[in-house]
Formats: sequence, C-alpha cells, structure tokens
Amino acid sequence: MKAVITGATKGIGRAIAIKFAQNGYDLILVARGLDELEKFQRELTPYGNAVFTQVADCSVKEEVYAFLNSTAINLDHVDVLVNNIGIFLPGSMLDEDDETFEKQQHLNTNASYYISKFFGKKMRSAKRGHIFNICSVASKAPVKNGGSYSVTKAAMLSLNHVLRQELAPHNVKVTAFLPGSTKTSSWEGTTIPDEKFVQPDDIAETLFTILNLSKGVNVDEVLITPLDF
Repeated sequence: MKAVITGATKGIGRAIAIKFAQNGYDLILVARGLDELEKFQRELTPYGNAVFTQVADCSVKEEVYAFLNSTAINLDHVDVLVNNIGIFLPGSMLDEDDETFEKQQHLNTNASYYISKFFGKKMRSAKRGHIFNICSVASKAPVKNGGSYSVTKAAMLSLNHVLRQELAPHNVKVTAFLPGSTKTSSWEGTTIPDEKFVQPDDIAETLFTILNLSKGVNVDEVLITPLDF
C-alpha cells in the first residue's frame, strides 16, 4: 500500500505519515524543506517502510508538476492521497495586499486541484483509492480575521465535493476533514493550553479509521472541533 502526503513534515501531515508508517504503508512525502524531509525520513526508517521524499514549493505550479512527473516515473498507482498542504495568513480581506490572497489560493486550492487530478485519474483507471482533503471549519463559515483563508478553504471543500461526485462511480472514495483549532505550528507561541486544541493525532486516528471502513461506504465530511476552546 502506498500513500502520498503533502505538507508532510509538520502538524497534521506528520501525524498522518507516522500513522501510515506504523501500519505498513510505503510513503511519498512532499514538503518545501529538504532538511526537514530528510530528518523525518530518518525518523521513519525503523518502521521498515519505503519512504520517498520530494522537495516542492506547492505554491508554484511548475514545482508541483515536477513532483508529479517524477512520481509518474517511479509509481504506477497510489492507494491514498492526503492533500494537507496549506497556509493561513491572517488579516482583513479588504485591507490586505492581493498577494496575500493569491498565495493562499495557490497553496490551499490550486495545489490540491493539480495533485488530485493527477492521482485521481490513476485511481479512476485502477478503480480503487481514497483521497483525503484537509480543509477547515472555515470551509463552511468565514473565520474572523481570515477572509482570504476562508475563501480558499471553501473552494477546497467544493473541490472535494466535485472529486467525490466524479470518482464515486469508479469505486474511489473522497473525504473532507474540517478541523477547528488544531495544535500545529500555526499556533506556535500561544499561551492556550494544549488540551484546548484538536491534536494532529486525533485527525490521523480518525482518518485511518475511515480508511479501513467497508468498501461500500464513503464518509463525505468530518467536522472535528475543540470541545471548549
């Protein structure tokens, strides 16, 4: 079994990668930082899986396609795709620079579009596979001081719905995760206690449970939020 995970070295992506490694998956990990990728690859070595890494700035279309073309040479199929790459840039949409929206659009929506099309076609041909899109509670309702982020995450959820509609007849599952405040690097320096947050491991455990449900069922969306934030 093979899984592709974007944004794999931190937070949610890291937790998912570890969970998959613990359960015998070969991994294709994508992130921007070479040093972090190499360090994480070494950490996963004891599990005995094959771990391939690819450096790519997923805000740059050419780098996304360089990764995809490289993967096409080495892999004929993947069983799981986790679109986790994303960024949150706070601010008022009316007052921000255009680049603030554009960067979030490239990472939060465009990258998942390109990558999902590529692997979705392979899954369609193989008539098996599962795509997970890590969206946000902001996909459903705008978050304060996060206008552009909310717009791009709403688009990512719409992308998820379209993928599910087009791939379901081919036995390919598609699931959106909509986490609330999750303890990732985005909250670095906060004084809020850890137990107030959703933990990346919570998402990894839930995702893996969904992955192993019966063949005839699809979990469309998972809304997972802090109990009392």
